[in-house]
Amino acid sequence: MSSTTTNWVKKHVISLEDFTPTEYDTVLNTAVSFKDVLNSRTKKVPALQGQVVANMFFEPSTRTRSSFELAAKRLSADILNFAPSTSSLTKGETILDTAKTYLAMGANIMVIRHSHSGVPLNIAQEMDRLKTGVSIFNAGDGLHQHPSQALLDLFTLCSLLDPKNPRISLLEGKKIAIVGDILHSRVARSNINSLLASGARVHLAAPPTLLPQLFADTVPSVYHDRLFLHWHLTPALEDADFVMTLRLQKERMADYLLPSLREYHQLFGLTHDRISHCNTDVKILHPGPVNRGVEISSELMDDPRFSLISQQVTSGVAVRMALLYLIGNLK
Repeated sequence: MSSTTTNWVKKHVISLEDFTPTEYDTVLNTAVSFKDVLNSRTKKVPALQGQVVANMFFEPSTRTRSSFELAAKRLSADILNFAPSTSSLTKGETILDTAKTYLAMGANIMVIRHSHSGVPLNIAQEMDRLKTGVSIFNAGDGLHQHPSQALLDLFTLCSLLDPKNPRISLLEGKKIAIVGDILHSRVARSNINSLLASGARVHLAAPPTLLPQLFADTVPSVYHDRLFLHWHLTPALEDADFVMTLRLQKERMADYLLPSLREYHQLFGLTHDRISHCNTDVKILHPGPVNRGVEISSELMDDPRFSLISQQVTSGVAVRMALLYLIGNLK
């Protein structure tokens, strides 16, 4: 694993917008090694022994928080967990002061999730200004980015195509559909970055209220010939190799963006009948949590012939171990 760190120069992981192909492959190759660790009897390595990882989740999370915590434990790091409801934030402490408190406790890596875009970046800039040496990992910020989710999705796809040597070039020319609440999805934004960088053809499908035409302008023009927008589901699914469906983020939506959940499922929900338009060996992904019967039928979600959802959860620990290891061992 030590040889992979020679390719790694990122002190912080805030966004995938500036990731290089080499950096993507470094994460994937490192995650393979940690997947082997997770499948071993001991399931633990001393790679971050003596380091402190602070999980600072200012927004609710189950999968991401638990995955980062388990990843840090498997690397033998010490862990500080932050809970907003029982913190000094309730007494008026600022987010930066909270981060500085964890800095004073010896945190080496801060994993930060916040409902407002830009918070992890602001904390990273402050840590750099103070010359602390602390690394910041963005675990999801507002409508901006969710890099670890996109990287675990990438690892899930590439590992399916080549378990021993997953690499982004395996996705070149593949048709990948992303369906659902794209407007409010930081997961979609990060996945669009990684998939386009891999050479895939990305087809977005959603009602116009959840996928405005202007959304394409947020993607670098060099990729516009491989990014397609659809306001009907079938064209996006035709001959697709993979389909990612997204949760409807009702907590972020204004009123009247959708007539009803039932109508959304009728028009954009994934079912066995709908995926008949895809390639016969199509695989389905969902970042979770899932609204069963809305974004995807229970029958399809639980069908091991098509669903990669459980594999995504498993991939999450290995990928987050890889990321923590890479930034934790940066010279």
